[in-house]
Amino acid sequence: MSKLRILYVASEINPFLQTTGVADYVRKLPQAMQERGMEIRILVPRFGLINERKNRLHEVVRLSGINITVGDEEKPLLIKVASIPAAKLQVYFIDNEDYFHRKYVFVDKENKFYDDNDERAIFFCKGALETVKKLGWSPDIVHCNDWMTGLIPLYLKTTYKNDPMFKDTKCVFTVYNNSFEHKFDGETILDKAKSMDVQDDMLAHLRSADFDGFIRMGCAYADVVVNADEDLSERLNKILDELPQKKLELVAEEDENFTDTYYNIYNELVG
Repeated sequence: MSKLRILYVASEINPFLQTTGVADYVRKLPQAMQERGMEIRILVPRFGLINERKNRLHEVVRLSGINITVGDEEKPLLIKVASIPAAKLQVYFIDNEDYFHRKYVFVDKENKFYDDNDERAIFFCKGALETVKKLGWSPDIVHCNDWMTGLIPLYLKTTYKNDPMFKDTKCVFTVYNNSFEHKFDGETILDKAKSMDVQDDMLAHLRSADFDGFIRMGCAYADVVVNADEDLSERLNKILDELPQKKLELVAEEDENFTDTYYNIYNELVG
């Protein structure tokens, strides 16, 4: 049996950046799966807080140079790479000067949520899948983490469903207690998120133009949804309660069977 190939996509990972529990979750899980013989790739944004020199990031020229469409604009995509020596894991960083060269992650120094965080998320989701195509590495499973990756399950089921790289790929979406109150521009968000073979009705959940919209999109199109926190907010519990029971799993990081449960989820999905 060939090695299972798992792509992890998240907003952050230790030791490069940590603002929430996602960074630890995404640090531990890929290593545990690699130790069980799985082949791993990790993709995160290259937020401005990440020190390139200290972390030894360098550009991967053969992967860079793609333009990613966000609404009417095309934005250049740069790919950088670094490794976690202790774990022998490579991490690929999605970069763009307009979106990620800031000193803060999702809020500015006045703690104001960036108005274009929706565009940054859309660019990241589209850019992540294009990067995998350029890598020529076909994942069995794409494991998406938190709201910023919420559109990847949709794109896998539409734009990329007939692509040889993704034709058999399954998708896991993990939900975290990281909500925000900001509302994006509801008039433009659907146009920004559009992609080939994506119709308006497929983006219906995103019409709310908020955190819930991104989470609902991830939940609607993923093959399995995982709740990473036993004490989810009321709004997140409401979203998860609407899902079919067979589609939902609780896998809190503090569970002693944390990695076993994921190992079984992955194998059942591809089995």
